[in-house]
Amino acid sequence: MEDRIKLSVLGFSFNQTQSGTYGLVLAEEDGLRRLMVVIGTPEAQSIAFKLQGSIPPRPLTHDLFQMLLSQFAILLLEVNIYKYENGVFFSKMIFRQGSEIIEIESRTSDAIAIALRTKSPVFTTEAIMQDQAVVFDESTASENSLEDERDNLALDYSLLNKEELESLLKDAIDGEDYELASLLRDELLRKKGRSY
Repeated sequence: MEDRIKLSVLGFSFNQTQSGTYGLVLAEEDGLRRLMVVIGTPEAQSIAFKLQGSIPPRPLTHDLFQMLLSQFAILLLEVNIYKYENGVFFSKMIFRQGSEIIEIESRTSDAIAIALRTKSPVFTTEAIMQDQAVVFDESTASENSLEDERDNLALDYSLLNKEELESLLKDAIDGEDYELASLLRDELLRKKGRSY
């Protein structure tokens, strides 16, 4: 069996090659390699909410999927990013319901958004990491923890709509995170077409 590499979600980097897409950065657990998966705006919004620990004003599609899994006692065992071809990562979601194991093909972005909600592990292969991953600078890695790196990745609030930004802003103020509240306020003002 091929070596499996466990990944964790770090955040987003700006993707300047394709309009309307974002680069989701996945980190090798206990390693220096990083894998970037290009994802669309709706998936980026869904993942951003989960990474921020915020609740959207209305349930998103991935939230509904998680609720269905819970209601029908289905467990997401893992996500497996098993292939990269023509610029696309291919993934399978592996579920268990009772004694039955079910594999379902999924877009990688959807699989990761659901895995974050169910706290399920994400894996890929050593071959994919060798071919597609970039190595994080070792000298920087010794000075910075994974948490520091996660904090340094950009979370592009422009991908959220006004209602979502207002919800995040309320959460930030309630949590006394005034630095985040300031960023969200500025983005809201930009969306409303006002200068500040």
